[in-house]
Amino acid sequence: MSGFLPTIDPAIWQRYPEYRALSVAVRDFRPEPGAPIPAIPLEPPAWLMEHLEAWRGAFRAFGANPKKTPCSVEALWKRVQKNGSLPSIDPVVDLYNALSIRFGACFGGEDLDRYAGSPRLVVARGDEPFDTVRDGMPVTEHPDAGEVVWRDDLGVTCRRWNWRQCKRTALGQDSRNLWFIIDRLPPMPVEEAMRAGRELVSGLARISPGITHSINLLEPGA
Repeated sequence: MSGFLPTIDPAIWQRYPEYRALSVAVRDFRPEPGAPIPAIPLEPPAWLMEHLEAWRGAFRAFGANPKKTPCSVEALWKRVQKNGSLPSIDPVVDLYNALSIRFGACFGGEDLDRYAGSPRLVVARGDEPFDTVRDGMPVTEHPDAGEVVWRDDLGVTCRRWNWRQCKRTALGQDSRNLWFIIDRLPPMPVEEAMRAGRELVSGLARISPGITHSINLLEPGA
């Protein structure tokens, strides 16, 4: 993982110059039995609705319908509004889902050891493979041409920017080297994205005290 740093294609900066992403890499994650799970209140920030609208506009700009395929934080917020809570999946996912609501930002979590090359955010050609599950069966789909996707050397790892992750790089109980991406558009302050990254690391360190980490802000010219 030495020297690991995701990249953003220049075409993304040209189309979305105010976009910023925070990359958080966590190494040697080994959860301790009985480790406390941080309690994160599901209280969104004041800018949540404006941030959701900004993401809806970004999705529409590359041809996606945000009503059918909302950004990840909007999908989570709808669950909170409907059920008053989020479903429990595992300590790591539960932590970053709660932080996603708390900061009103899209969070993604991946197993870095399952990546082929470094992650990169690009405009899809439309022929890249994306492995997912449909009706309980594994299938390979393809993004729409012009869609904004995360990918590696083998294919798409997350469709529609932050809508749906693939199965190949999904976090599991045996994941030891983790990678998280926090997506931000105005009006969310960049400093709040940085604070979200610090709180994510703090929460993971309570679950696994021996971790090391690196945090990098992805911005034009960086």
